Amino acid sequence: MASMLDTLTEASPVKQSRSLFAAWPRQVWRVALGIALPLCGFVLWEAAVASGLTTGRLVPPPSRIMAALSQLSLSGELWQHVGSTSLRVLVGFIAGAVAGALAGSVTGFFRVAHALVDPTLQALRAIPSIAWVPLFILWFGIFETSKVALIATGVFFPVYLGVSTALLSVDRKIVEVGHIFRLSGFDLIRRILFPAVLPAFIVSLRAGLGLGWMFVVAAEFMGASEGLGYLLVDGQQLGKPDQILAAIIVFAMIGKLSDALLVHLTAPLVAWQDTFRNGAL
Repeated sequence: MASMLDTLTEASPVKQSRSLFAAWPRQVWRVALGIALPLCGFVLWEAAVASGLTTGRLVPPPSRIMAALSQLSLSGELWQHVGSTSLRVLVGFIAGAVAGALAGSVTGFFRVAHALVDPTLQALRAIPSIAWVPLFILWFGIFETSKVALIATGVFFPVYLGVSTALLSVDRKIVEVGHIFRLSGFDLIRRILFPAVLPAFIVSLRAGLGLGWMFVVAAEFMGASEGLGYLLVDGQQLGKPDQILAAIIVFAMIGKLSDALLVHLTAPLVAWQDTFRNGAL
């Protein structure tokens, strides 16, 4: 029996090292699968132009788009636009997320506040982003304040809806257990409500971040002299479809990277979850 236990003990680290070794190729494989679809699309796109199936005048091939990106990058213009847009999204995201979380917490925790405030916010949520532009220009001018306010507005509503709905969906039996153990209001929030709401809150942050990148385009249409939105308008006015598509691709890449960063930063907060994703192939 002792020899068998010794064998199992010695084999355990080997098994763990093999599992860790096998996990790394799996992550690489998932990344490869993620870029396979756009990569195939670019190859087919380039082949269609090279074979003469399309002229590529209005929809230039990836080679021309990469040339435009390279030119903008080497001149430093691209990084200036990326920095300006990213800063606007960051400030607007923080402001909108904080305001949305506070408003969602109040309306989700207090019934009177929900009945009083939620109908108005739900009506405002249906207003398109472009509809806010003339009003924000009138209020804040065409400078940075109006742009950040528009981005924060886009971030606010998904975060508010996610937090408020998550609080209202907390299992009543769990809350009653907290009352049975005579938890104070603060302990009830810290030990029961906050962990129950946290996964939905993180999802709402991701949704808000995505809308922030969408709203920044409308924001940079408001007289911006730099930013990826300005790069789009400049390409449209000068008849440069390669520059327009280059800006769109940069938007997609930065949006994906920021979402991945948010997921990475918030992953430790929900590490306790035993979800299907943890056991998925």
